[in-house]
Order: sequence, then structure tokens, then C-alpha cells
Amino acid sequence: MEVVASWPASSSLGGVADWAQRAEALGFDVMHVPETIHDPFTVATLALANTETLVVRTSMVVAFPRSPMLTAYTAWDLAKFSGGRFQLGLASQVRGNIVGRFSTEWSEPVARLREYIEAVRAIFTSFQTGTDLRYEGEHYRFDRLQPYFNPGPIGTAPPAIYTGGVGPRMCELAGETSDGFVCHPTNSHPAVLRSTTLPAILAGRDRVGRADPGPRIVAGPQPIMAATDAELAAVRDARRQELAFLYSTPAYRPQLEMFGLGDLSDALSAMAQRSDWADLHRHMTDEVIEQLVPHATYEALPDVLAEWYGGLCDGIVLTIPDDAKVETFRSLVERCQAIAPRD
Repeated sequence: MEVVASWPASSSLGGVADWAQRAEALGFDVMHVPETIHDPFTVATLALANTETLVVRTSMVVAFPRSPMLTAYTAWDLAKFSGGRFQLGLASQVRGNIVGRFSTEWSEPVARLREYIEAVRAIFTSFQTGTDLRYEGEHYRFDRLQPYFNPGPIGTAPPAIYTGGVGPRMCELAGETSDGFVCHPTNSHPAVLRSTTLPAILAGRDRVGRADPGPRIVAGPQPIMAATDAELAAVRDARRQELAFLYSTPAYRPQLEMFGLGDLSDALSAMAQRSDWADLHRHMTDEVIEQLVPHATYEALPDVLAEWYGGLCDGIVLTIPDDAKVETFRSLVERCQAIAPRD
């Protein structure tokens, strides 16, 4: 099982090198870089420059505000610079952010992201082989790449392209075209994976007749963990508000309904609409959290994750606690790596 360390989005650029080196020393296979308040390619560059074995994957770059050509140039540079340790994660984001935060035109996201991926791959092929660039779709068209602007081949395969999402159509798109798929925390629960996410991905794979098993599946359950049971309770309390805010989003109601928690979704959404943030966490009880999120002490967590995810996915995303001791956490990572991946 691939074990992924998720870089804290609120961290400073000055701490990227130390954090990435710590993740590598703890034995993680991959580092995920989100796009929130920092440019993800800048963070990825710093991480790759200061590590030797760690794979760095953007999770996820917001695609539509960037030309596929600009994204391809940056991904190509990072792949060459790192000897193939960079992977490109792309996602659509939601209309409000694309229009209001990025001032970018919005259009049907699944079709547009499909073209975006196809265009990036066409550009990669031209970079690697020197053949003429020819790509034409409804949203993107590329027919010009003079030799002067072609960076030329790299000594590795082109960067793998991962996508992410929640809805069935975005999952189907991953099955059709992605090298890997990173699940959102709300569709990382085994019950959701089995009932909706994986069937949609496999349907997309089968629709286009892929010869391979389809994209690698990375679950992001954000498990709650600590050294002792007492500390575990404190960590759970600290996560309560974050989880309540997450599930106040109406789009995630289907995941709560699956566990008979539709009334909880209604209550949280209504409070969010009133901007009633102070009491949001009170609805996220210990029983609900235990139902939705795996949690255990460091010693017990690998067994819990094996029970939840053994044979179901190809990777699991973990956070690195501030108090994690190298010896203890390296053992935890090794035991998680021993979990059986998806068949």
C-alpha cells in the first residue's frame, strides 16, 4: 500500500524543505501538495529540491485558470529536475471559486477537464518525441509548438496525471483517462468507495475499453490518531469543528445519508446558511465521528486501516502529527505499507 503524507496547507514556504525531509525520513512514499494559499508548483519544487526518494504529487492543482501549455511546461520541468519523482494532480474546483476567486470562465467541468488532460498529454508527447502538436477540442486547441519553444525529451516517462472528485461523473472520468484518483475525505469511507466511487471509476474504465486495471485509487480518510487513548480523545475534540464545517456542505449530503445521517446534514447546512459557526461542532458527536473517520492510537492504527482498506485501494493519505517520534511513526508507516492493496 502506498502511504502518502499530506503537507499542511497553512504551512509556510520556509518550512517546506524540513517537512519534506521529515516525511522522507519517516518512510512515506509520496507527499501531497494542495492548492489553497500557496502556489503548489512552488511548494513541489522546494520539496523535490530537498529530498532524494520522495514522490511529490500536486493534490490538486486547480486546472481551469491555467493554460494546459503552462501546466505542461511546469510539470515537465519538475519531472526532469527530479528524475521522474513528480506527479501532476489536476482538479476542476467549483464554479464559485473559478469565477469569483480566479476570474476564469466556467463551463461544464467534466468535459472540460477531460479535454484539459488530453491536451496536456498531447503536449507531453510533442515534448518527448518532437512530433507536431495537434489537439483540437471544444474548449482547447493547440496547433503550434515551434522547436525553439519545445524543451525536448526527458530521461523518464511523462508525469503521471491524477484527478480527484466526489460526484459520479468525475469518478467516471478518472476511470476513462486518469493514471490515478485521489478520493476526497467525504468519499474515502469504505462503504462509499464500494457503493459509489469504485463502481463509477470502473464503469468509466470499461466504457473506453482500457486494457489496464484503471487508475490507482488513493483514499484520504484523514484518520484521527495519537500516542495514547487520552490524547486520542483530545485530537478528536480538535477535529470536531473541522468535520462539522466539512459536512455542512450540501453536496456531501449523500455520504451522510448512506449512514442514516440525513438529519445531521440538514442541521449543519441550515446552521451554515445562518453563519451560525459557534455551535456547529456540537452536532458532530463522538458516535458520528467514530462512524465516519478511522481513529486509533499509533500502535493500533495500521490494523484499523487494514480492516477498513485492505484490498480496497492502492494508497492511503496520512497527516504527520507534530509529536510523531521517528522510530514510532516509521514503524507505523511500514506497517501501513504492508496492507494489501486493491486486487
